[in-house]
Amino acid sequence: MEELFLRMAAAQPEAVAVDDRGHTTTYARLAEDARAIAGALADAGVPGGGLVGLRTHRGVSAVAGMLGIWMHGCGYVPVDPRYPAPRQDHIITDSAVGHLVDEEPGTGRLSVTATGRSAAHAHEVPEDTAYVIYTSGSTGQPKGVVVRHANVRALLDGCTSYTFGPDDVWSFFHSHSFDFSVWEIWGALTSGGRVVVVPDEATTDPSALVDLLAGRGVTVLSQVPSVFGYLVNELVERPVPLPALRYVVFGGEPVNVPAVLRWQDLGLAPRAELHNMYGITEITVHATDKVVVPDELRRHMMGTPIGRALPHLRIALLEDSRPVPPGVPGEMYVGGGGVAHGYLGRPELTGQRFVRLDLGDGPRVWYRTGDYALETDDGELEYLGRRDDQVKLRGFRIELGEVEAALRELPGIREGAVVLAETPGGEPALAAAYVPAGPAPDEDVLRKALGEVLPRHMVPSVYLPLSALPLTLSGKLDRAALAASVADTVG
Repeated sequence: MEELFLRMAAAQPEAVAVDDRGHTTTYARLAEDARAIAGALADAGVPGGGLVGLRTHRGVSAVAGMLGIWMHGCGYVPVDPRYPAPRQDHIITDSAVGHLVDEEPGTGRLSVTATGRSAAHAHEVPEDTAYVIYTSGSTGQPKGVVVRHANVRALLDGCTSYTFGPDDVWSFFHSHSFDFSVWEIWGALTSGGRVVVVPDEATTDPSALVDLLAGRGVTVLSQVPSVFGYLVNELVERPVPLPALRYVVFGGEPVNVPAVLRWQDLGLAPRAELHNMYGITEITVHATDKVVVPDELRRHMMGTPIGRALPHLRIALLEDSRPVPPGVPGEMYVGGGGVAHGYLGRPELTGQRFVRLDLGDGPRVWYRTGDYALETDDGELEYLGRRDDQVKLRGFRIELGEVEAALRELPGIREGAVVLAETPGGEPALAAAYVPAGPAPDEDVLRKALGEVLPRHMVPSVYLPLSALPLTLSGKLDRAALAASVADTVG
């Protein structure tokens, strides 16, 4: 990947690569900064071919850090400094990185620091490892996904329905600990475009985001559908034209149909084409592409239209390891150039989820997603959801078991379970139901305690004390009944 960037830097050295709060960095300067980081890693005695932690805020420093780590021949492990300290410590410990590229508080300068972990305990990873991103884990701990440079190149080469170039301005909206950022950064910098860093405050303030999109002339905007809904609400109240916008790319959640229809009615971005791209970290960001036509969304569908597999991938719908016919739901298995290497240091889990199958064109590795879809009569896919305890909220994949494990560890909690609920305003939210060991703890106390061990997006916003959790006849947690109870309370 760094070679693709350096070629672009040689072709247009004085073009702006990154705009971070109005401070611009050219391609030539970004390459220079990255080489300095690579040199610092060499001076620190960091061996090539392994992993290096990258603890920076979203911004030009993160991009320079990625490039510098790649130039040194290593893969980066993003550690978001906004995460609670225990979460950061787990990622650093589990990945066994011996060094971090760290952002110095106040100055923003990058430095290399040792973690104290010996290289003898480092994980073996493929030589072309690009990054290891940690996703939510069902056992209460996140797991690292090993993604290679070849996977990322296959993704960028496979997005043939887009025309990107030097005139494009891409939003860098998402944390570099979320793989949507890989698309946002390298889609831009390998096609000669400009990356505009979205400040933290603009990711939660739709008014500030609208001003940034209009002021910077953003042409490629990537959004989780629920966040897009807030953006549309702001535009309804304050109709700001966005004439430069060419693409809005959805990912991470089912399409917000009412928001898309309101967007169409507003007509503020007449050039913008809406795309829905299904994907997960284990298959390298995106797996499918569907141009969203608002009028198509008005007709009844069983699920969310996600289109067809990108050219470098195949998607099979299976039940009991056998293909299902069109119109019948099946679990999505993804094969091809985007399939990641596996889970870091977890061979058993890798074997369970990255399975070798022969579905008629020879044996290959398929990633078993746990997501269900059906094939329509025209050969496209509709996403139906999951059949396990994993959910997506605001683009983040969350294992409910991880949140539940943290909940049950809190003082005063005897039992606990977490479900995805819908607020009166129609927005999805995590809801924690629990059986107290005595008097019910104060809701603010629970929220604060969970916020100390979980990232903000995994902290429930609704809390419901119960005398007992509902169970099925087999003695298992009845999530459907629990969800109904929560819905009655929230509603």
